[in-house]
Amino acid sequence: MPEIKPFRALRFTEQAGEINTLCCPPYDIISDEQREGYLAANPHNIIRLELPRGEHPYNEAGCTLQSWLEQGVLRQDDRAGIYIYEEEFTALGQVKRVKGFISRVKLTPFSEGVVLPHEETLSKAKADRFELMKATDCNFSQIYSLYFDEDRGVAGLIDALSAREPDVYFTAEDGVIHRLWCVYDEAAAEQLCGLMRDKKAYIADGHHRYETALNYRDHLRAQGRALEEDDPANYVMMMLVSMENEGLVVFPTHRVVKNLDRFDKEQVLADCAAYFTVTEGMGDPQAALDAAYARGEKSFVLYTGTPVWHQLTLKDTAVMDELLPGKSEAGKQLDVSILHTLVLERIFGIDKENMANQLNLRYTRDAADAMKAVDGGEANCAFLINPTRVSEIAAVAAAREKMPQKSTYFYPKLITGLVMNRFA
Repeated sequence: MPEIKPFRALRFTEQAGEINTLCCPPYDIISDEQREGYLAANPHNIIRLELPRGEHPYNEAGCTLQSWLEQGVLRQDDRAGIYIYEEEFTALGQVKRVKGFISRVKLTPFSEGVVLPHEETLSKAKADRFELMKATDCNFSQIYSLYFDEDRGVAGLIDALSAREPDVYFTAEDGVIHRLWCVYDEAAAEQLCGLMRDKKAYIADGHHRYETALNYRDHLRAQGRALEEDDPANYVMMMLVSMENEGLVVFPTHRVVKNLDRFDKEQVLADCAAYFTVTEGMGDPQAALDAAYARGEKSFVLYTGTPVWHQLTLKDTAVMDELLPGKSEAGKQLDVSILHTLVLERIFGIDKENMANQLNLRYTRDAADAMKAVDGGEANCAFLINPTRVSEIAAVAAAREKMPQKSTYFYPKLITGLVMNRFA
């Protein structure tokens, strides 16, 4: 059971400026050009802390944080609270809303089965986040997790607690509306903690940050810091959303294959034909992907350059039993598992370490970007895939397994800068 706890959030004050100029998307989807744009709009934008630059970037972030605290740009709330957060957005032609709550969650190893991952992580990203955490003693962005709430007990409570005007409301540059309610009611927080006691938290986004928080806690212990039970370093900031929330949207992350010593399209197609029905198409392949998704087929598109693409639809899922004998059915039957294991590893010879280091592989959410890389000669080919279903994510996590890295892209990303969590 996840142990959740109210906390005194670190938040921007009015002195910092308008809140819509202070927040930004997660650091790992922001380009250097975008970063400069945020700082031009407001030099106090959270990006200075979350994505520091310079000769000594982590020290710079630590010094900036301390300066902002002294100047009153940032201030911790006087009372501990639970922070209800909602995003309203348009996706798949519909207006949707996702509402959850932000709290501290007790850190536990994945082996205990309380907080469950679903994706492999990349070492470089964890090293970066660890250095930032050491320099600042802070979480600047919350981990995004899901939980089952079939009877809507938790969802009903947070709806009741947010049945008023939000404390924070703004529309971001991408059109997503953000609302935040600060709930300092101790009885309500205790009720929420009680309702969460029989739940598990399935990480949707933020695997690197969760593992980093575990490493940071262990680092403090190794440095001789005695961590009492309620020490903030024993917890991490997390946004928790019901798995049944109708607003949840998962987008695919496409694979771009690059820098191969040798790439023979015809040989690749011939090798794929042993396992897949190969269908040729022209124009936009999205309709073909959508149709396969609706039929529940294991299918993706191989793009090797305009104007023709090839749809690969798995003939027999039993082949995955041979390749991944110890894996659960949920894990074996994922589109990304089939692509990585059967095609990228077996046919292309790109092993897991290569993928983790992104030597011959990069990831993009934009299908047009993937195709452009091939057409421009920057890549050998690209695989356009369908999104992973939320039910599949939960099934893999429940089986204590992990998907290949970058298997999911929950949309929209949680904004960074509304609430922060100090360990110090």
